[in-house]
Amino acid sequence: MDIILASTSPFRAMLLQNAGIAFTAVAPQVDERAVEAPLARTATSPEDVALVLAEAKALDVSERFPDALVIGGDQTLSLGDDLFHKPQVMEAARRHLLKLSGRTHDLNSAIVLAKGGETLWRHVSIARMTMRRLDPAFIGRHLARVGERALKSVGAYQLEGEGIQLFEKIEGDYFTIVGVPLLALNAELRRIGAIDG
Repeated sequence: MDIILASTSPFRAMLLQNAGIAFTAVAPQVDERAVEAPLARTATSPEDVALVLAEAKALDVSERFPDALVIGGDQTLSLGDDLFHKPQVMEAARRHLLKLSGRTHDLNSAIVLAKGGETLWRHVSIARMTMRRLDPAFIGRHLARVGERALKSVGAYQLEGEGIQLFEKIEGDYFTIVGVPLLALNAELRRIGAIDG
C-alpha cells in the first residue's frame, strides 16, 4: 500500500523514516488559519483544533491521490485558553518563550489516516511541558544560538536540540512532542495491514 505523508515537516518525515515506514511526502494545499478561524469563535478544544487541521491536510492530499493511504498531522500548543502558532519572526519567538517561562503548556499532536477522500482513523496525544523560569537575557542568548530554527515549531523550541535546556519537567512521549504520536500510528498501520506486524 502506498503511503503519503501530507506534510512538509522535516520532523514528521524524520520520525517516519526512523521508524522504517516507506512513504512519499506531499505538501497539503490547506490554509490552516482559514480552517481554524471558525473554530476560534466556538469552544473548540486545542486537541480538536489539531484534529481538524490534521484531517483537513489528510483529506486534501487523499482527494488528489485516492489510491494511497494518507497520513495527516498537526500540532497545537495551548497555555490555558491561549492557542499558539508558529512564530513568524524572532521577536515573536522571544514573546512565546517569555509567556511560556515558568509555566506548564500542552502540546496536542493529532494524526489522521485517510484514503479515497474519506477519514479512516483519528487520534490525538497530549504532552504536558513545564518550562523552567527563564531570565529574559537568557532567552535572547538562547535565540541567538538557535537562530531561525526557533521559527520552525509552534513553541519556538526543538526538544531534540538546545530546547531541552528550557524545561524542568516533561510528561508525555518524545514522538508526541516532536509531532507524531508514533506508537498509536504504528499500531493502527499494523492493524490495517499497511506495515508489517
